[in-house]
Amino acid sequence: MGPVELLHMSVFSQSFSPCGRFLAAGNNYGQIALFSLSAALSPDASALNQKPVLTFTAHEGPVFCLLSTDVHLLSSGNGEISAWSWSELIKKNVKPVWTRRPNYRSSLEIPEINAMTLNPRDDTLIVGGGDNNVHILDLEQGVFKAVLQGHTDYIHCLSVRERDNEILSGGEDGAVRVWDTRTGRSAHCIEVYKYEMCARPQFGKWISCVTTDSDWMLCGGGPALSLWHLRSLSPTSVFPLTGCQRQAVFYQDMVTSLCTHSDGSVF
Repeated sequence: MGPVELLHMSVFSQSFSPCGRFLAAGNNYGQIALFSLSAALSPDASALNQKPVLTFTAHEGPVFCLLSTDVHLLSSGNGEISAWSWSELIKKNVKPVWTRRPNYRSSLEIPEINAMTLNPRDDTLIVGGGDNNVHILDLEQGVFKAVLQGHTDYIHCLSVRERDNEILSGGEDGAVRVWDTRTGRSAHCIEVYKYEMCARPQFGKWISCVTTDSDWMLCGGGPALSLWHLRSLSPTSVFPLTGCQRQAVFYQDMVTSLCTHSDGSVF
């Protein structure tokens, strides 16, 4: 990659290997770079140790999302998902185990796939993106078995509420939808930006992150990062952060979030 390409390169996604010794990062050129964390973080690390041990082209367009299972690295691009064997990548053998494409309305439709998450309860992969729909891939059979329709703009984020057989999705339309996986229907639609305590019209209504922990949900983006009680479908806390949230997770009895400012800074 030349100096001009490096100047304009953006990292869109990252994921750790199951063993925790490697980090995969996907960029806007469709490449995945594999870094050895033990080498890069060593006290004696040189500039060479901090470079990728492997770089390969995974998709024709950007790598929008990366996700690790116990054995595979999953990558998503424009309209497709590929699986790569972690054990083979570590040996520097690059060959996809499989590639799947959701059932789109037209063969000419190639929307980006922005989000992926696993549902361990039924061994499925949940994906969402530019076609405004949530697609469910049966990993054992290798086929897409359901499409969840209801969002009116593209999907940014997904989460699984495993105990209740529910999927949560957040999108550009400002809605968090709660899907019943047994019926394939939207059980609830929470339009976060319509709640005065959450609304921030200057940032928009889009939802960029959603995560769950039992009866609780965290979500944010344009609206302020907020904690919701899912049984009552009501916000209980709003966090006074100045930026837009990109990621949020529950960690023990704490909430961790990643935010961005309009000047591009991250905190």
